[in-house]
Amino acid sequence: QVQVVESGGGSVQAGGSLRLSCASSGLTYSINCMGWFRQAPGKEREGVARFYTADGSTYYADSVKGRFTISQDNAKNTVYLQMNSLKPEDTAMYYCAADYRTYCISLPAYRYNYCGQGTQVTVSS
Repeated sequence: QVQVVESGGGSVQAGGSLRLSCASSGLTYSINCMGWFRQAPGKEREGVARFYTADGSTYYADSVKGRFTISQDNAKNTVYLQMNSLKPEDTAMYYCAADYRTYCISLPAYRYNYCGQGTQVTVSS
């Protein structure tokens, strides 16, 4: 089992930045992918970013490409999502997720095996 806990959400004005953190625990050695997805009220889940731990390859949704960066600190078993140039349309609950399957990089993060409770991000105009 793997547990993930998000933190770092909050409220910010458009154009601002936030950094989300995701601490993982448990059988972390089994994790092949870490990622973030979001869901706004009345909208479908959207995979935001993910990376493959074996080679560091990353994927970003077109809606956040160039503005968001996913990174990891292996020593702390923590994954980060740096969000810059935030827009009101980025407002959503953000979830961290982890997966052990070897093909996980081809899956959106909302289909991963483990996810946290989420952290709210609100961007005002």
